Amino acid sequence: MSIEYLGLSEINGPLVVLEGVKDAAYEEIVEFKIDGKETKLGRIVEIYEDKAVIQVFEGSEGMSLKNTHTRLTGKPMEIALSEDILGRTFDGIGKPIDGLGPIVSNEYRNINGLPLNPCTREYPRNYINTGISAIDGLTTLIRGQKLPIFSGNGLPHDQLAAQIVQQASLGSNSDEKFAIVFAAMGVKYDVAEFFRRTFEESGVSDHVAMFLNLANDPVVERLITPKVALTVAEYLAFEKGMHILVILTDITSFCEAMREVSSSKGEIPSRKGYPGYLYSELATLYERAGIVAGQQGSVTQIPILTMPNDDITHPIPDLTGYITEGQIVLDRALHGQAIYPPIGVLPSLSRLMKDGIGEGYTRADHQDIANQLFSSYAKVEDARSLASVIGEDELSAVDKKYLEFGTAFEKEFVGQGPFENRSIIETLDIGWKLLGLLPKEELDRIDTKILDKYYQPAE
Repeated sequence: MSIEYLGLSEINGPLVVLEGVKDAAYEEIVEFKIDGKETKLGRIVEIYEDKAVIQVFEGSEGMSLKNTHTRLTGKPMEIALSEDILGRTFDGIGKPIDGLGPIVSNEYRNINGLPLNPCTREYPRNYINTGISAIDGLTTLIRGQKLPIFSGNGLPHDQLAAQIVQQASLGSNSDEKFAIVFAAMGVKYDVAEFFRRTFEESGVSDHVAMFLNLANDPVVERLITPKVALTVAEYLAFEKGMHILVILTDITSFCEAMREVSSSKGEIPSRKGYPGYLYSELATLYERAGIVAGQQGSVTQIPILTMPNDDITHPIPDLTGYITEGQIVLDRALHGQAIYPPIGVLPSLSRLMKDGIGEGYTRADHQDIANQLFSSYAKVEDARSLASVIGEDELSAVDKKYLEFGTAFEKEFVGQGPFENRSIIETLDIGWKLLGLLPKEELDRIDTKILDKYYQPAE
């Protein structure tokens, strides 16, 4: 039997304190009734002696110390799960906002998930095709991987996320089930409308479950949104055998919400004012990606975060880099040259790429051509630095070839249209075409047999 408490002892922003509590549990969901009319939800985030500190999801506006009835539900936050969740749009805590009614299901799951036994994990194999050459060719996304996108304010990460949702697939010859779970945290209304409209107009909405936490929604909701999205992804992957791609944007909003709530609780801050448990909270999210032995499905993550002041050493990208298997970095200089997507090739990498490409996955020459494109583009940077000192006319013939290659590489390989969906074969063929601009003897990262088969000098 649940006990109802009358009144609160303290209200501090999104946090309220309830005294005289018995048998309360951490992460337990609490229901508030205000003036006998309005209902709000919260969760217990701290317990000491007979006091419980509760986060109110909808914010504490309208609540007072005397007019609030509080009921402990005795269970953590759960979400109803069904395959019908695909094609639907929800708010940050999983309530439908598309006018189609609630999800009807007997299946409910704790949004905090269960720890995945490391011994049951399978090593990620096979790639996910995004249709974007700079990702598929050079930082290939592997099923079960977590591969973040490091962006900055004003860079087109929203457009890139929408393009990935529209184009992502398991490859043209796969008949396995694939779906996308998309979660946006702290986005402006026009950005949320952009995502919703883009998915509808491109016809991909039927295999996308979308969770939207807007900038004017309560801060506490932001902490719940990625957990709700990942719970849906785990259900579809490990119960329904689907391969799920989870896109989380913007992780920086999630971390700033955590900092705000931590400050309200009076906790001692760590780097840049973030709580000391920032690393473990991020790891709790990111480590929910993977493949489980004996299960058909997989959960792959693309978290997107905006680096404050483009600082890659900021705590959020810094800690993210420790946990994830690589990163895709957006480059402001390329964006300034009107190159889309402005993916900085040299600081980007995918640590699992080597195990999901090549013969039987993409094409036998994939690893070699990726290595050569990285190497050649690195030499482009050296040639540009030299040209800025002595002038382009004084460069050697080979250095001039590298400058020509660099410009063509940025425009034709990295750059592509926002609706241009390239197959992996098209991407590799463009790579070979660009390498044809360089003398054959400069291509020292490619096996001789592969080089003889594919190399064609530019006319």
